[in-house]
Amino acid sequence: MFSLNRAEIIGNLTRDPELRYTPNGQAVTSFAVATNRRWRDKDGNNQEQTEFHDVVAWGKSAEIVTQILKKGNKVYIEGRLQTRQWEGQDGGKRSRTEIIIENFVALTPKGETPDLGSDVQEFPINDEKEAAKPKKAVEKKEETPTSKTNDDEINLDDIPF
Repeated sequence: MFSLNRAEIIGNLTRDPELRYTPNGQAVTSFAVATNRRWRDKDGNNQEQTEFHDVVAWGKSAEIVTQILKKGNKVYIEGRLQTRQWEGQDGGKRSRTEIIIENFVALTPKGETPDLGSDVQEFPINDEKEAAKPKKAVEKKEETPTSKTNDDEINLDDIPF
């Protein structure tokens, strides 16, 4: 039977990401993201609830997250839920459910103060196997002098990047 473990959130970082390395040298970073829910109750009063989500990134994505995201930045996170359990120093059992990042999009532009601006920078985190695959060459279409151009069409040759 099919199952799905997927989490998607948009919120603000509550602290700077903390980059660490495991004993075998793998990078891991953790941080928290706050999401807000607003609604009007039956009496017509505005209500707000904030949820805090623990987020973890591994490998190259951990290093990228640490370089790009800072406390207060708005971010879109997509990943999977994972619960880990351990025994505390007092002997009690502890558990924490975290979002393990698969992709993220920084919604606060670089150099901007948090929650300002509308530009979006996308930083997909690909599997190492995907990154190793050769990219297909894009065929460039030549325009003829007699071809019509519509003002609403975008010419890819005009884009500076």
